[in-house]
Amino acid sequence: MQRRLFALSAVCAATLVAAAPALAQGKEIRIAHVYSKTGPLEAYGKQTQTGFMMGLDYATGGTMTVAGKKIVVIEKDDQGKPDVGKSLLAAAYGDDKADIAVGPSSSGVALALLPVAEEYKKILLVEPAVADAITGDKWNRYIFRTGRNSSQDAISNAVALDKAGVTIATLAQDYAFGRDGVKAFKDAIKKAKLVHEEYLPTSTTDFTAGAQRLIDALKDKPGRKIIFIIWAGAGNPYKIADLDLKRYGIEIATGGNILPAMVSFKQFPGMEGASYYYFGMPKNPVNEWLVANHYKQFKAPPDFFTAGGMSAAIAVVEALKKSNGDTKTETLIKTMEGMSFETPKGKMTFRKEDHQAMQSMFHFKIKVDPAFAWGVPELIREIKPEEMAIPIKNKR
Repeated sequence: MQRRLFALSAVCAATLVAAAPALAQGKEIRIAHVYSKTGPLEAYGKQTQTGFMMGLDYATGGTMTVAGKKIVVIEKDDQGKPDVGKSLLAAAYGDDKADIAVGPSSSGVALALLPVAEEYKKILLVEPAVADAITGDKWNRYIFRTGRNSSQDAISNAVALDKAGVTIATLAQDYAFGRDGVKAFKDAIKKAKLVHEEYLPTSTTDFTAGAQRLIDALKDKPGRKIIFIIWAGAGNPYKIADLDLKRYGIEIATGGNILPAMVSFKQFPGMEGASYYYFGMPKNPVNEWLVANHYKQFKAPPDFFTAGGMSAAIAVVEALKKSNGDTKTETLIKTMEGMSFETPKGKMTFRKEDHQAMQSMFHFKIKVDPAFAWGVPELIREIKPEEMAIPIKNKR
């Protein structure tokens, strides 16, 4: 299904790129999309690309134009490698004359792209890379982000897990996404006690040794004991449940994920967490359009990062509508700072201080439904942006 999904949306992008030479310079808006077309986060990249193309279609009313200018999408495959992404973004801004760039999938790649945007003085709209540092201490004024950050993930999950008498250990990947996620989660926990942090390589397939260290840290603690997992891409950390955690009264908790990863959630009925997106949770016209049209095109629901890609596209088009098609960087920065726009998740607003999109998160409980291959996250409640004190971590 993913191959078919990608092929169809890639045709759209290729058509737009092919049209470029026929259009006079200045009569088009050139957007570079740098993402993991291949590599460890390939599934995320493909979803983002599909959502981005659908979002452009939605936001332009099917015309693929803004203020009379044709939108041209230039695709770049960073393969999940920071050095590759860095050179591709430089080529997009320099050789391809991209007005704005969107991406990437990986936080490690995103951190390598930030100085390139600053060097070329062009906007990079980050979607879906999560690390706090992107809009934190590594940020510069050319960076905006529609994707959620680690603090938004952490604070919303703390809503579900941070209770007196709870002891927590964390399991995360040993790179920016995992470490920033745990740091933000640790900062957000006020009542529970965090006793151990376990970091494993992104390539890990055997979780036995790490799981044993987690068990040893928790097994003798009184009260409720939880392993909170922050994981992206390949590998299945939920396999640690096979080590008979119940014998020690240890539960697993995590945030939302893509549907294939949530197949593992079926073994954890009643598990709580907070998610960025699940197609059945937000109730708004944009999400209704996305779900209906995704089913129509792909005979399947939109996934986690499809919604993110659509949000990024809507943000770009809304900014260009407000600027009347003016792609000058300073005009776009002025336009986008403080700008609100409607997405499949509901309203997002770019915070002026760090250009991070303030957005809702969704507190869920897993239900097992035989009609679905995955554990279904049932909405407990929407956590509104104003309920989360998301710290400003840049040095503006």
